[in-house]
Amino acid sequence: MRAVLPRDVTPEQLRAALVAAAAGLVVVHPSGVNVLVPAPAALTSPARELPEPLTPREREVLQMISAGLGNKEIAGRLSISEHTVKFHVASILGKLGASTRTEAVSIGIRHGLVLL
Repeated sequence: MRAVLPRDVTPEQLRAALVAAAAGLVVVHPSGVNVLVPAPAALTSPARELPEPLTPREREVLQMISAGLGNKEIAGRLSISEHTVKFHVASILGKLGASTRTEAVSIGIRHGLVLL
């Protein structure tokens, strides 16, 4: 197992890192990536801006989607209704131009909206 994390990670980040490392992945916190692997010049340009940015709640929901949580689990963690989660998911898909949750996570990763 290999993981490089700062001391101030959240319990959720630590748990995710442990699961990923146990699965054979190398885990590096975003703050340490540039030190370990310098980005090629062609890839350092910022991703195009979203026409409409995600709200903080939508970013939170997207992060939970990326962790594999379903609507019911997200609703429970955020103390909101499943209907409200569905509304947030539909808004996220629309703003990111995605047709599936998986595509939304992929776009979110490219835009720096999702931390793995």
